[in-house]
Amino acid sequence: MTSLKERETAANAYSSLSTAELVKQLSEDVSRLVRDEFRLAALELSRKGKRAGVGAGMFGGAGVLALYGGGALVAAVILALALVMPGWLAAVIVGVALLVLAGLLGFGGKRQVSKATPPLPKETIDSIKADLDAVRQGAHR
Repeated sequence: MTSLKERETAANAYSSLSTAELVKQLSEDVSRLVRDEFRLAALELSRKGKRAGVGAGMFGGAGVLALYGGGALVAAVILALALVMPGWLAAVIVGVALLVLAGLLGFGGKRQVSKATPPLPKETIDSIKADLDAVRQGAHR
């Protein structure tokens, strides 16, 4: 974002240029602006992709822990049927703890994935809209 003072200084510098020089300057400015916007879009999409990857990894971790939790609860039922009180009690405690951890990872993963969606470069789109508005305002002068 440029300040009003910077814009006025730039406008004064452009007022002494010929039409051909202004067209050349406009072409260079537009090219630079488009390149910068593409770089910004790529950076923004990269950040969102990393965030989605972290969320997907957390979902995977939640699934593994849930599998272990289910296995521990199955072992608890087997041990309970065998009437081995200390064994099944230990298995229930471990199984519940693993399922609680899986739930926490699942919620964390959901939060990470929701931060990464939609996968649109919103900051870049907003920046382009601001650039277009500035060009429109400059054209009306």
